[in-house]
Amino acid sequence: MVREAGKFILLAILLCSGLLVKAQDNVIDEIIWVVGDEAILKSDVEKARALMLSRGERIEGDPYCLIPEQLAVQKLFLDQAKIDSINVPATEISRGVNRQENLVISNLGSKEKAEEYLQASMNQLREEWREEIRNNYMVSEVKKSLVGKKTKLTPSEVRRYYSQLPKDSLPFIPTTVEVQIITNEPIIPVEEIDKVKERLRDFTNRINAGESFSTLAIMYSEDGSAQNGGELGFSGRASWVPEFANMAFSLSDPKKVSNIVETEYGFHILQLIERRGDLINVRHILLKPKVPEEQFNKSIAKMDSICKDIKSGKFTFEDATVLSFDKNTRKNNGLMVNHRESSNYGTPRFLKEELPPAVAIAVENLKVGEISAPFKMKADNGKEVVAIVKLKSRVEGHVANVSDDYQTLKEIVESKKQEDILKKWLQNKIKDTYIFVDKNWRNCDFQYSGWIKEEGLKK
Repeated sequence: MVREAGKFILLAILLCSGLLVKAQDNVIDEIIWVVGDEAILKSDVEKARALMLSRGERIEGDPYCLIPEQLAVQKLFLDQAKIDSINVPATEISRGVNRQENLVISNLGSKEKAEEYLQASMNQLREEWREEIRNNYMVSEVKKSLVGKKTKLTPSEVRRYYSQLPKDSLPFIPTTVEVQIITNEPIIPVEEIDKVKERLRDFTNRINAGESFSTLAIMYSEDGSAQNGGELGFSGRASWVPEFANMAFSLSDPKKVSNIVETEYGFHILQLIERRGDLINVRHILLKPKVPEEQFNKSIAKMDSICKDIKSGKFTFEDATVLSFDKNTRKNNGLMVNHRESSNYGTPRFLKEELPPAVAIAVENLKVGEISAPFKMKADNGKEVVAIVKLKSRVEGHVANVSDDYQTLKEIVESKKQEDILKKWLQNKIKDTYIFVDKNWRNCDFQYSGWIKEEGLKK
């Protein structure tokens, strides 16, 4: 029944689109796969390949085998997402599009180079990325629901996995450190703040007189969005700090420029581009007051004094963290938490490359319990601060063992169980779904079996 229904699906797709489809650039396109009632075009593969390369991703193996199979797998998960009625939060899409744009521009060098390489305007690319991010989110949610609680492990299962591994197959755990930090922001003189506000007022007057907000943002804004004319993309309130969000959502006239607003990042002026329900797209110009060198010297002297008091026993490093300007670590005795996407996410453990560069240099030669000299670093909000750090712990790189690395081994076993569950589900889904693969796209060593179904068209 699946095969007979599939023939009608394929016929309908071919009648609607033509076996050969005219693409926008007038190059002949082809239907190379059909999964259920969804077609995969040759141009889909080329777009995916170009995007992967623009993001700096390595493609292991033949892209013309790997990518079509990946697209087919995605369509199977998306079919299940429709069945499960999975909805995607608009804020997730907006954040994802912004991350994607920043990554691509960073890798390719500029907005113009990105548009040239990907052969589309940034607005067109953002719309395509919205669809990609929406699909990726739904696929992720389907996987979570399929795996559910089936991968919860007991300590005995983890130990059994460890005992069954050949000694030369045991994972190597790289060196990790735990770091406590105290920061101090140099005082910015009032006259420096006044200079920044005066420049922003001048920009506002120039925009009101007819100059382009986008052009001024490209030329002067001290924010990553400058290369995109200050445009931030559609976002919800939760995407921004409260002061910025309140100003953005108070805007109603795209022709007007906002009042100056101060945030932890500096001083901004904003302009409304478009509003869609609970989402808004604005552009902004960010300027940061410059900190005179003498103010940095004062901060360094203050932090040096704190170091001496700690070392003399006047108070502990933990006591001194109440003086820190870093609100994220102040309540945690200064302990830094890893927010990089890695196996250490959400923990105080850091690989060297996961630490801010200045912190990594500062702890390189410290012994556990030692405190660094004051140094300059860039905080998460982009401001330069003065910091001291204490090396709380260091676990040297080693071959994994149950007593020291139980959590890491547990994550490895859970990941393996999840892969097995998803692979079994996919094999059943492939079996029960109509799938057609063009004869010119079959000579592949696919990850999953069962894609080639048409009798008489097999190799």
